[in-house]
Amino acid sequence: MKQVQLKAGRGASIERRHPWIFSRALLPTKGLEMGDLVEVLDSEGHFCGRGYYEGGTIAVRMLTFQEGELVDASLWQRRFEEALEMRRALGLLASPREGFRLVYGEGDGLPGLIVDLYGGVAVMQAHTLSMHLRRRELAEALVFVLEGRIVAVYYKSSDSLPMVEGVVDELLYGSIEEVEQVVAEEQGICFSPDILRGQKTGFFLDQRQSRARVGALARGRKVLNMFCYTGGFSLYALRGGAERVVSLDSSPRAMDLLESNLKLNFGTLPDCHESVVGDAFKYLYDMEEGTFDMIVLDPPAFAKRREVLRNGLQGYRKLNSVALRKIAKGGLLFTFSCSQVVGVEEFRQALFTAALHAGREVRVLEQFGQFADHPVSIYHPEGSYLKGFLLYVS
Repeated sequence: MKQVQLKAGRGASIERRHPWIFSRALLPTKGLEMGDLVEVLDSEGHFCGRGYYEGGTIAVRMLTFQEGELVDASLWQRRFEEALEMRRALGLLASPREGFRLVYGEGDGLPGLIVDLYGGVAVMQAHTLSMHLRRRELAEALVFVLEGRIVAVYYKSSDSLPMVEGVVDELLYGSIEEVEQVVAEEQGICFSPDILRGQKTGFFLDQRQSRARVGALARGRKVLNMFCYTGGFSLYALRGGAERVVSLDSSPRAMDLLESNLKLNFGTLPDCHESVVGDAFKYLYDMEEGTFDMIVLDPPAFAKRREVLRNGLQGYRKLNSVALRKIAKGGLLFTFSCSQVVGVEEFRQALFTAALHAGREVRVLEQFGQFADHPVSIYHPEGSYLKGFLLYVS
């Protein structure tokens, strides 16, 4: 294992067990290649931990701070076992078809790695070259830990590693038929994740808690689900007794998947549900005021990089302002941002400005974040990205 050394005065973050070491904190080291495992030493040559070298601004991502812990197959197995035990404590292993996130990068001690479990199918996604290079040994460890529960491991990183040439999605274990045909459950609701062609790993598991709140409050309401993708919020609203649900997305493919999920749960397309393929902003601007008394705004990230933060916040203000103007009196607005560079207070300020522009009386009833299967290490607050609010509009 190669060694890298911190510059003098640059050890504060690693003393706080932060899993990232930035390039400016390291002394120059010859012979390092992206993907190399490295041992990190402080400026006086003392052991700090082990991780992998990734190059770029975040040069090293830490895997362990324990001197006796080696980075080998046993480490992957331990991390997977620890992740599984935490999900067991959340009650997520009660059903063999449950869908949940098994590994959330730094939150589970495996920086750069995502694993979502849909019943017996695991979808693995790498966000770093180092994890990409170790995908097969990671899959072997995953199958070992999940023996008897897992039937397939699909690797899906072609979109998450745009900087790496030649990355292709591939089956690492099991059969492609298992991947294509899997049906998972979330709190008793069935869904078919679009693993092969869909966004991310095929379904947005982070909104589990928020979807449950929509379902609990939807009875008798007219619900508009914007940016609906495969219809998670719509399914919960319908099960919760909504009077009417309109699901809108710009993707015809997403609408086909939504309607497949409707049939999975209700046997047919419910009469009280309407599918709309179109532009969200145009639909909001054109609809009559008071048409809906519950609106869900869960858009894609408006700001993926800090350089576009200002434009992203403007987008959130614009979207929420028109929704606040159009929602019925006494309406409930669920609104979210999954932009990591947008902080909670920045998003709250955007909603404040939107409420002023809309001229409505608005109260904050609840605040949401990503579900607990996306844990945030106390040493890595950057792992928190999803923020949402439930607003009551007078």
